[in-house]
Amino acid sequence: MDKKNEISLELKEDVAEGVYSNLAIISHSTSEFIVDFVRVMPGVPKAQVKSRIILTPEHTKRLLFALQENIAKYESVNGQIKVNDNQGNTFPMGFGSSNIQA
Repeated sequence: MDKKNEISLELKEDVAEGVYSNLAIISHSTSEFIVDFVRVMPGVPKAQVKSRIILTPEHTKRLLFALQENIAKYESVNGQIKVNDNQGNTFPMGFGSSNIQA
């Protein structure tokens, strides 16, 4: 990468700790994609949105490609990631509407 195109990143301690999420709800408008990262706990009727990321359509597609590439690398070392086919892309554990896609 060209030196003039390098970006210096700062990762603050509280952000570096991360936030656990076991569900992502994705919605969009004509100009942006919104990804809500949610923590759903068994037996708790109210799930909490822990983080919301807003992306342009172009950056969303770049994220898709980066995720596909990283999943392929992960699976080449660790084997195929198993996904429960009964759940598909719908909201898990009987919460909410079946129209919400994860």
